[in-house]
Amino acid sequence: MSRGDVLLVDDDRDLLKAATDWLEVSGFSVTAFHRPEEAYQQLLRTEPDVVVSDIRMPGIDGMTLLNSVIKVRSDVPVILMTGHGDVTLAVKAMKQGAEDFIEKPYDAEYLLSVLDKAVEKRRMKREIARLQGLVQEEGGGPPIVGDSSAMCELRSRVAMLADVDIDVLIIGETGSGKELVAQALHRQGRRRAGPFVAINCAALPESIFESEIFGHAKGAFTGALSEREGKFEHAAGGTVFLDEIESMPLALQAKILRVLQERVIERLGENRLRPVDVRIIAAAKSDLSREIAAGRFREDLFYRLATVDIRIPPLRLRRDDIGLLFSHFASLAAHRYGRAERIVSADLLASLQQEEWRGNVRELKARAERFALGLDEQGTGAAAQTGPHGELTLPDRLAAYEVQLIRAAIDEHDGNTARAAASLGIPHRTLNEKIARYGLRGSREKSSDL
Repeated sequence: MSRGDVLLVDDDRDLLKAATDWLEVSGFSVTAFHRPEEAYQQLLRTEPDVVVSDIRMPGIDGMTLLNSVIKVRSDVPVILMTGHGDVTLAVKAMKQGAEDFIEKPYDAEYLLSVLDKAVEKRRMKREIARLQGLVQEEGGGPPIVGDSSAMCELRSRVAMLADVDIDVLIIGETGSGKELVAQALHRQGRRRAGPFVAINCAALPESIFESEIFGHAKGAFTGALSEREGKFEHAAGGTVFLDEIESMPLALQAKILRVLQERVIERLGENRLRPVDVRIIAAAKSDLSREIAAGRFREDLFYRLATVDIRIPPLRLRRDDIGLLFSHFASLAAHRYGRAERIVSADLLASLQQEEWRGNVRELKARAERFALGLDEQGTGAAAQTGPHGELTLPDRLAAYEVQLIRAAIDEHDGNTARAAASLGIPHRTLNEKIARYGLRGSREKSSDL
């Protein structure tokens, strides 16, 4: 499988052939042109994953090609290759929409890493757009996000069970998305036009639990001044979602079992059975077999619920989904709060994938929202972490000092990052990575040639 489709443009035929051979050996599919006009015509016919172009060429130069790509293929990232004196021009190009720039002569491995990041970023954007389309197709609810094999299997199981009017047990850790799956089952099923009524069994006090879910007759207890329908009756024609069912009081478990078996309820203070037309979806965050062994859950209710189950894997077991989920939630938050969408750096994604995420998707979503608001960033633009007395932590101080050194070196060498790297005693590739990590593309880089 190709790592991505690259449209490569360089008027230097020797460099063009060498780059094409290297990229193809490395797993990319390459369409190469030494004339920018031909590359533009190719763009009108096809849609590559990324465009890589020299910035200085006769006729149509890299800046002109960049503007053309933005007009006809706005979601295709453009990476520009620059000479020693073109850093300032490249920064201008990035402000106009270029994805990145690479300074010649470039390290071949560094080129591969830049291309991989660009292709992955575009893939995420396209997936987010697809998910936003699913929101419309599935009745406006949030989609089940993830392209790992586990999540593909989960979506397939939901699609298979959605239109089958059978009760379902969803099993997953706290924050893994059990209610999201329940909503998807409801939206995609034949009961989609009916209500979706969620009941958190852990949040309702036992003293009012029965009244809340089954309703009560007038005078059933002190303060019952009128009759009231419960949540099961309110959900007629739709779905009842019993979240954290392991927390349901034992006395009520027998009554829920009766609803499952006979589809009737009895209001508190009444002797009349009332039929209810609902689908029941239950969810548990703990192992119900342990709850049964401890005497806290009825075995007959478990077997009645567990006829069909859906198990949601924790986030730590599907780390390939973390980047897509984070980008998805950050994008939603940016739109919700009226903020510009921020770039999720490769360093941040790598850091996110190393965390344990004990709070699962719920924890990741909170982190993404803070990122969208600029409250939980990486690098120099970060909301700096502070110690117990509000002082910057040692890592933040070191990062700030490193940024000062890099900026000073770039200014000292008139924007020539190769010479700046040599003066700092680090490889050119390492300096480029630090420039990207710290967001220094817009720093005071200058060139005597322009």
